[in-house]
Order: sequence, then structure tokens, then C-alpha cells
Amino acid sequence: MVRIALGLEYDGSRFCGWQCQADGCGVQDALEAALAKIAGEPLRSVTAGRTDAGVHALWQVVHFDTAAARPLSAWVRGVNSELPAGVAVLWAREVSPGFHARFSAYERAYCYVLLNHPVRPALLAGKAGWFHLPLDADAMAAAAQILVGKHDFSAFRAADCQAKSPVKELLRARVARRGPFLVFDFAGNAFLHHMIRNIVGCLVYVGKGAHPPGWLRELLQAKDRRLAAPTFAPDGLYFAGPRYEPHWGVPEPAPRGLLLAGLEEVVA
Repeated sequence: MVRIALGLEYDGSRFCGWQCQADGCGVQDALEAALAKIAGEPLRSVTAGRTDAGVHALWQVVHFDTAAARPLSAWVRGVNSELPAGVAVLWAREVSPGFHARFSAYERAYCYVLLNHPVRPALLAGKAGWFHLPLDADAMAAAAQILVGKHDFSAFRAADCQAKSPVKELLRARVARRGPFLVFDFAGNAFLHHMIRNIVGCLVYVGKGAHPPGWLRELLQAKDRRLAAPTFAPDGLYFAGPRYEPHWGVPEPAPRGLLLAGLEEVVA
């Protein structure tokens, strides 16, 4: 048996989320069906982070164990030939048996792309979030910084979240304006269900002037989801990838600038 790690990208609007479902609509369903055709045996994949319906991935990492002897190119080009549009394998590596796509990761990053424009997008529908009123990016950036560190994020946790503890450490929380876009950049050791989308919703409330930046500190202290803003749309949320220690031999997440530059070109 060998353990293979794969890097993937996918368009979440084409799937019902990462996890396998009875009707086969998950990214995992599509991947495992393609892997089975190349391996000639059923394979089970383990992911670095599950994504919800509509959430995209720029750099998802999975691993699987197989007895099939195949060149690494088969796990890339061969698997891609069996995958539907909207998901592709970027790279494959043979890794040690101790590597685990989820538990070996020491950091995970997410990016949210929000079009701040009076008119909703058409070409970017499903690829970027949208808010029609002008937003104060500086106020949003100041509010985001309040969240950095180890906190109880209960105010930003979905009701059906299955995490054992609401305490997580947010390592990075940035907001920057790029033309008509606001780009949110988050990194942490782990995230709660809907945590990023709930944070983005609260930052938008700050940006439109409904609350001052300090409101985020009040929400952390209150630990009450009912006091926070509604969950923002999944359209602009991208899983930007996990990070691993170098000895695992897994590639670092690719730069996200190309994606953002492409979005700006479409709207320009």
C-alpha cells in the first residue's frame, strides 16, 4: 500500500459541498469515482477541510491509500480525464504513511471575494459575493484585526456546527480593496462551520456603517450567535489551502493573485 496526496481545485457552485452524499452530488463523490477507475479498486479519500455547497477551493489537499501501482501522472491526467467539469487535480505526490491531509495541517486559509458595486454581477455570479451599498474598507479592516488571536468564536458559529470546542486561533484577518472588489484573507489553525461567512457578514455591517469596528469585540464577549449579522452568501468564499511542515513534501498553496487579477479584468 502507498499513500498518495493530491492537490485539487474546484468550482463549488457545481456541487453540493465536499462530502459524499446519497445522490452523488459531492466533490468527494466525483473524485472517488474517478480514482476508482484509474486504480481499478474502490478508494476512500480524506480531505484537509470540508467545504459547503457553493464554496470553492483554490488548493484543496486530500490523501488516499492504494495498492495500485500507477505513475504519478496517472493520478493527475488520468483522474482528470474521468472528472466532471468544475474539478481538477493539480498535482500528485507519494507521501509517507504518517501524513494525514487533515491532521498534519498546521494552518488553513480562506479567501472571500466581494464585489462592492451597485449592480449585481452576471459573469461572476457564483464566483464572487456582492453588496450594493458603498463599504468602508478601512473600518472593516480595523474590525477584522479584533478577531486575530485565540478566542471563543461562538458568535460566529453555525447552529449545527459539530466542532468539540468553539475556541479557535485566528492567525490572520485582513480586508483590502482592489478596484471594485473587497478581498478578505483569513488564516487559522481551524475554523467552525460557517465561521468565515458569519465573520464576513458582520464585517459588511461595519462597512455599511450599521456598527463601529468595536462591535466585533462585543460579539466575541457575548458569545451569542443571535446578536451577529446573518450568514453571508457562499459565492465568493474560496478555500485557499492548508499548510504542512516541509518534511511532508507537500507543495505550498499557490498564490491567489491570478484569481483576483482575473476577476478584476472581467469587471474592468
